[in-house]
Amino acid sequence: MDTIYKGDLSTKAGRRNAWIDALFVDHAVLRIFWTNFHEVKAGRLYRSNHPTPGNLAVFTRKAGLRSLINLRGLAKNGSDALSRDAAARLGLDFYDMAMESRGAPHKDRILRLAEILATMRGPALIHCKSGADRAGLAAGLFVLIEGGTVEEALKQLSWRFGHIKQAKTGILDAFFLTYQRDGEARGKKFLDWVREDYSEQDLRDHFKANALAGFINDKVLGRE
Repeated sequence: MDTIYKGDLSTKAGRRNAWIDALFVDHAVLRIFWTNFHEVKAGRLYRSNHPTPGNLAVFTRKAGLRSLINLRGLAKNGSDALSRDAAARLGLDFYDMAMESRGAPHKDRILRLAEILATMRGPALIHCKSGADRAGLAAGLFVLIEGGTVEEALKQLSWRFGHIKQAKTGILDAFFLTYQRDGEARGKKFLDWVREDYSEQDLRDHFKANALAGFINDKVLGRE
């Protein structure tokens, strides 16, 4: 069961339904006190797991947020509805920017994220469900787009955020390492490499995950 949300926040019953879905189906009950909130670049970009409305309000006051980038895409569940409503109440610009956690990053999505990062009102918060994999990918992309190194970008994909590189999510690490080998080593700018050289199929063909790590990540931890 992915959601029991009925798609209505306009009534008390509808809002209650959204909260029940968010807390107990989408596991937001685990995210009330554990937010996985971290600074990527001060005054520019922050990352977290899917924030509850209360936590989003705290982050907005704390970091002066002006934009919220949703890396889950249109989830159509209680968490999604409540965060969209909270963002509107807080005056935040809202972006749907679906990213992947277990597949080769899509070229067109990387380039769209780059456009959002270049034109958004900052500071912004990026979030996925747990704040481990898609948030790490997007934060690492931001580092490279800003002129940082792959070594710096890979710090955004770390066990301290909950990222397990031995599982299928390790394809995100492999993506950055591919650029390090084929682009950074030749002095090629990251977005130029993405546009001209990056092959999603080659990355998929060469990446192999550890089955046990994948079971822990996908089944035990229940990650998206």
